[in-house]
Amino acid sequence: MMSLAMISGVWRYRGFVLGSVKREFQSKYRNALLGAAWTVLNPLAMIVVYTVIFSQVMGSRLPGTGTPFAYSIYLCAGVLTWGLFAEITSRSQAVFIENANLIKKLQFPRICLPIIVVLNALVNFGIIFGLFTAFLIVSGNFPGWVFLAVLPVLALQILFAIGLGMILGVLNVFFRDVGQFFTILLQFWFWFTPIVYPVSALPPAVREALVWNPMAAVVGAYQTILVHGQLPAWDSLLPVTVLGLACCALGLGLFRRRAGEMVDEL
Repeated sequence: MMSLAMISGVWRYRGFVLGSVKREFQSKYRNALLGAAWTVLNPLAMIVVYTVIFSQVMGSRLPGTGTPFAYSIYLCAGVLTWGLFAEITSRSQAVFIENANLIKKLQFPRICLPIIVVLNALVNFGIIFGLFTAFLIVSGNFPGWVFLAVLPVLALQILFAIGLGMILGVLNVFFRDVGQFFTILLQFWFWFTPIVYPVSALPPAVREALVWNPMAAVVGAYQTILVHGQLPAWDSLLPVTVLGLACCALGLGLFRRRAGEMVDEL
């Protein structure tokens, strides 16, 4: 994991990290008439569309649930959390290339770049998930204290996403096809994850294959908490926990060994 030198370097540049997050957030809406209000309007529109279209117009129902909002909650739980994973991994795989000027500065702790990616993604996720939580409360579907179980699942998801993202980011510096390939893979990965369909709708053979999809367990944990108001099966998250730790260790190892070569490639 991160060495003391890396941690102290990040701490020395904490002002730069937080300033970068703030600047990126502000730059999104600098020339927009409504400014930062779009951070609320966009996710709010998505939640309304999912609720109205799927729950009211299409009359979609989720097996084993009684509330008419169950399917829209199931869908939002999957789409929102997948969006966080996709944003962290997609941006991480290009972060070293996009910040080549900073990479070439000898005193700059390059590990700050993936941290900035995670913080930016969490700001975006926090806004939209906060609105989703408000919807759960207003609609009478808030799961109660079980909601706190979201926190360890979120931490696990970030661990896996940034570990994978760092591996992709280092490899993409040397092999630019990696980023293109991962963009395509992410699309297939989304549809192989039970987000828009319930697991019960899959054939038994496909259902068994989901054990090889680490995000299926993560998204399923969110859905269990938010739709059914139950604690997830923690043992089902053990494989993705081990995989997340392994990805972080491998990502940091690649980063340390190839940091010098990355400067030459960029």
